[in-house]
Amino acid sequence: MPLYEFEGKRPTVDPTAFIAPTATLIGDVRVEAGASIWYGAVLRADLAPIIIRERANVQDNAVIHVPPEVTVEIGPGATLAHAVVFHGATLGAESIVGNASTVLDGAKIGSGTMIAAHSLVQPGQEIPDGVLAAGAPAEVKRPIAGTQAEMWVKINPSYYADLAQRHRTGLTEVE
Repeated sequence: MPLYEFEGKRPTVDPTAFIAPTATLIGDVRVEAGASIWYGAVLRADLAPIIIRERANVQDNAVIHVPPEVTVEIGPGATLAHAVVFHGATLGAESIVGNASTVLDGAKIGSGTMIAAHSLVQPGQEIPDGVLAAGAPAEVKRPIAGTQAEMWVKINPSYYADLAQRHRTGLTEVE
């Protein structure tokens, strides 16, 4: 797995985390227990820390970067789905940012929330706990309770934690 020190700051990865061999972690990236960083993801913490809390997952080809002195935090059990761009923002526990969404500087997404695929969360925008938000720009559509999105928010943390462990122990490079 490509881990790179930058100006004296280096990634720290809990031994129970899964880091795909093609993911790239640069600088002050902190990956907690049971978290997963999937294939092609790039986490560049050259200007401030990126913290991936326990059981969170950053899926294939996602990009996380930080502006100067702004910590990015992905909450426990949260998901950044495939091809998400996440810049200088925070994501609450057990929330999902859907495929190909963009989340910009200073945005805050609450816990148990889903951002629909291809959405744009604008700089400084706050999305509350327990809602479904969608669009470009993202708008709160409704509470998540009782929707199909709620099912994904509830099953995703354990599903990806289990799948990550299968990849940790079952992945073999083919010659």
